[in-house]
Amino acid sequence: MWIAHTRQELKSFPEDVQDGLGYALQVAQEGGKHADAKPLKGFGGAGVLEVVDDFDGDAYRAVYTVRYSDAVYVLHVFQKKSKKGIETPKHDVELIRQRLKRAAEIHAERIAESEKKGDLR
Repeated sequence: MWIAHTRQELKSFPEDVQDGLGYALQVAQEGGKHADAKPLKGFGGAGVLEVVDDFDGDAYRAVYTVRYSDAVYVLHVFQKKSKKGIETPKHDVELIRQRLKRAAEIHAERIAESEKKGDLR
């Protein structure tokens, strides 16, 4: 599931980047882990992952969570513009934290709706 406008952001990237990051997200959706996916530091383990795609000298990133067995939530996709180190910029980390909270809310709503319908998956 796409949180906020992550899908539109991904579609604004070069086609090769869309393909690469899209494939990594598809692997996650199918229950696997892409070879380039790594836990994002500061999020307590392997529940929040990041995939980086380098293209034409630029780094593009997709951050998603696999904390829920029935859904992958895409939290943030962005082009890293800073030339200082590989660390994720603080404003992006904060945005990821906010969207992770939103993913938890959406997931709880989905579970409640399924239970209301008697559709326990």
